[in-house]
Amino acid sequence: MQLTGAEIIVECLKEQGVDTVFGYPGGAILNVYDALYEYKDQINHVLTSHEQGASHAADGYARATGKVGVCFATSGPGATNLVTGIATAYMDSVPVVAITANVGTSLLGKDSFQEVDIAGIVMPVTKHSYIVKDITKLADTIRKAFYIAKSGRPGPVLVDVTKDVTGGTCEYTPRRPATVNRETSEIHKEDVERAAEMIRQAERPFIFVGGGGVISGASEEIRELAHRIQAPVCDSLMGKGAFSGEDPLYTGMLGMHGTKTSDLGVSECDLLIVLGSRFSDRVTGNVKTFAKQAKILQLDIDGAEINKNVIVDAYIEGDLKESLKRLLEVIPEKQHPEWIEHIQEMKAKFPLSYDHTQLTGPYIIEKLYELTGGDAIVTTDVGQHQMWTAQYYKFKNPRTFLTSGGLGTMGYGLGAAIGAKMGCPDKTVVNIAGDGCFRMNMNEIATAVRCGRPLVQIVLNNHVLGMVRQWQTLFYGQRYSHTILNDAVDFVKISEGMGAKAIRVTKKEEVEPALKEALASDGPVVLDCWIDQDLSVFPMVAAGDNIDNVFDEEDLKNGKSL
Repeated sequence: MQLTGAEIIVECLKEQGVDTVFGYPGGAILNVYDALYEYKDQINHVLTSHEQGASHAADGYARATGKVGVCFATSGPGATNLVTGIATAYMDSVPVVAITANVGTSLLGKDSFQEVDIAGIVMPVTKHSYIVKDITKLADTIRKAFYIAKSGRPGPVLVDVTKDVTGGTCEYTPRRPATVNRETSEIHKEDVERAAEMIRQAERPFIFVGGGGVISGASEEIRELAHRIQAPVCDSLMGKGAFSGEDPLYTGMLGMHGTKTSDLGVSECDLLIVLGSRFSDRVTGNVKTFAKQAKILQLDIDGAEINKNVIVDAYIEGDLKESLKRLLEVIPEKQHPEWIEHIQEMKAKFPLSYDHTQLTGPYIIEKLYELTGGDAIVTTDVGQHQMWTAQYYKFKNPRTFLTSGGLGTMGYGLGAAIGAKMGCPDKTVVNIAGDGCFRMNMNEIATAVRCGRPLVQIVLNNHVLGMVRQWQTLFYGQRYSHTILNDAVDFVKISEGMGAKAIRVTKKEEVEPALKEALASDGPVVLDCWIDQDLSVFPMVAAGDNIDNVFDEEDLKNGKSL
């Protein structure tokens, strides 16, 4: 059948099972939006307040559902406003397809109005980028984009389409989406057997779970491995929920703001089993001394990540879920009672702690966990609130903690929360932000209101850029250069002005009633929670230091030098 290029784009989205698109229209992409008008009963379009919000929403939708997230933007600044969200998805291996429209083919390369080479701009932060200047190649290009985004190690793909292509006509033939198979070609029997032998010989094994544990859907295999070999388990930001935070073998996060038990335990283990993690610098600290007593076994789908940041003793390359299945076939049960007893003693000796005499971020997050039973989808921005959330909310299931781990994008959380709520309408969705982050994309409250679905936005408002200030306190002689937000911004009034309910919280006793009201609401609610500007996140490891030099507030009071 003969269709316009714009209609072909929408038909291809239907082919791929897309039910929601996030975007913002403009001149170059008008043909696509005009076509979308006829499909409004089949594809839901969410009009965001800013294109960056659209890219974060597509990202949040993808992380929460496991499907590909889709966003639209017009040419020029519309397209460049997507870049931060695309880079965020790239760093965290999130499948997103961004579709932009460019000026007409005859205007390319002439500095035309709102013309940029967006395919070139995003090349370093996408798995692939295309510009389509021939309508006969449009459908196959979109199909390739979805396949690439989903296959292997997932990630974002951009398709830029010139305006004349969206307005032209071409024969269109529907196709079923290509099947994406798990990557197993590099899972070799000898690698599995070597890994199994290392596990059999280990007396102090420790499992470290990264984002690959979530992406591959390997939660059940990870749980079985941990309990079969009686190994404690820690995780990264991206790995949260792949192994239940309520499991007795769980020791908390690893790295810069990890628990003492995880940081010291990994430093003492004799085998570190790394599942789907790229050894971020925030995890390893000084790579020369990381897990210095251990042999390291790495399981990862991406061969480029093996021996990149940390040299390992053995590895299995391939889909993590399939690799673990094969490994579990050849390893017997093994108990390590003395090792587990030692880990449990450390957990008792070094619990997470905070000041219970005042309103704090950890108190609010613990209360949120209690009221939601750990069953909410929680998104965050980046900073102290992000670390407190990772520490104090016990994530039981994968795809329930959505955060910018690799790029560290302030302003990510609210857009991601909207995307998650659209993808999982029956789930409670909460975004936790600091006031510095909330300022960056708080205009998306208007989007949340327009969507008409319940969503809770918690602002941990300390009137400073909290994490930066914490570093200035510890490492920069308390020189608070441009980190104090001493202005008259009122988040309650702003949120109410955009149509949301808003509640200010200044005392501990106000937290539970405010959370209950927000969680029971049928629309977006903003909680503006005022906390002290000098509250810090502990434990902590100084950047580049050995992770066994982890310290907390008590260590500083006892004279520990940094």
